[in-house]
Order: sequence, then structure tokens, then C-alpha cells
Amino acid sequence: MYRIALCDDESAELDKWEYMLASYRGLHTECDFSVERFLDADEMLRRISEEGYEPDLLFLDVYMKGKQGVEAARELRKIGKRCKILFITSSKEHALEAFGVDAVQYLVKPVSDQALFSVLDRFIEDMGKKKKYILLRDRGTKRVELHDIVYCEAQKKSQCICLTDGTELHQNMTLAKVYEMLSVCREFVKVGISYIINLEHIDSLNVREAQMDNGKTIYLPRGAYRILREQYFDYYCGKEEG
Repeated sequence: MYRIALCDDESAELDKWEYMLASYRGLHTECDFSVERFLDADEMLRRISEEGYEPDLLFLDVYMKGKQGVEAARELRKIGKRCKILFITSSKEHALEAFGVDAVQYLVKPVSDQALFSVLDRFIEDMGKKKKYILLRDRGTKRVELHDIVYCEAQKKSQCICLTDGTELHQNMTLAKVYEMLSVCREFVKVGISYIINLEHIDSLNVREAQMDNGKTIYLPRGAYRILREQYFDYYCGKEEG
């Protein structure tokens, strides 16, 4: 059974999410989950940190009275909770405020059944899916989980693949070859002619630079910001909102 938590400061919104979840369960009788409702982020955090409640998926409104959704998500990550977070926003533009907390997706109100059901399908698929790996050379052969790759940087005739633990793996191959290996996952995108970055590891983004969550600053070539920003929104928000 999956545990799903809903956090929104409006009861009507919680009712709506719970109704949509019930509709999804009616179409997927093999899927079993429990639902917990929270009207403020502090109570949700207290249940998780003090009472050991461990949701698998958290619906979190970005703008609430009291503690905001992004702030609550950051606190969850600081205490080591890795539950999947689905942000609910009033505008696609607000998704930029939620970089760096490893959210599974952002949905923009009003949310259709189709949009939510697509997220739930992916959540269930991901929960039952094995991790993806690639094989790289590092004093022999090293198996690397794709999620652990933050970015790849072209360095003359070799490529430097940087991992979350600070490891740098230097590969004697072209950037195009590395991208061919990584492109099985949508989170990997090219930035200019020198970088491949993992969208899940972007901490902040502006017209000049992308700040990665390992502290690396990647300076963007002219025109790259608009493309990267759209790739980010397509990945996390989907294309329904246009």
C-alpha cells in the first residue's frame, strides 16, 4: 500500500484531490493507497519528524498561509526524507521557486484528471521500477546510476562526468556519444556544445547561469536560457499548460 499525503490550506482543495484520487483508484483496482490530509505544513512536518509518518507521495501547495510549500519541502529534504513531491501551483512561472527539492512534477491549477492520472501512473511505475545504470571506464569498469550524474562537461578530447558524491569520471569519447548513452532518460539535456546536465540537479536558473545542487555554476551561452527553461517546464510541468 502506498501512503499519499495532501497538504493545502484550503479544505475544498483537499476534497478535490481526495475525490480525484478515489476516481483513479476506481480505474486501477490493483492500486491500493491510504490518504492523509493536512491543512498546514507545520502539522505535516511534525507528523513526519516526530511521529514517524512516512508518505510515499506528497501533494504540496506552493502558496499557503504560514509556511510555504517550497520551504516545507526544503525542510523535508534537510531531515533526509526522500518522498516524492508533487507541487501544485497557481502559475507555471512559480515552478522556478521550487528548484533544488527534487520534485517529481508541478501541476498548474486547475488540474485535469488526465494530468493528475498521468503523474500517478508514472509514480506507480517508478516505485516498482529498477534503477537505471550505465557502464563507464574508471580504472576498470564502473556501474553508475543515472540519477547520480549531475552533469557532463566537454574537456578537450575527453568528457568529465560529475557525480553527486563529487567523483569525476573522465571518458575518452565524444560528448555526442555520452549524450547517446544518457538520453534514455528525459532529465538529461544538452546545454550549448560543452555540457549535458541533469534537470533533476538544477538548484537555480537565470538568463546567465544554471546553479547545480553540487555547487557547480554552469554559464549559459547566448540563447540557451530560453531553451533550457522550456525543457525544464516540459519535464516537470508537462505540455498541457502550453
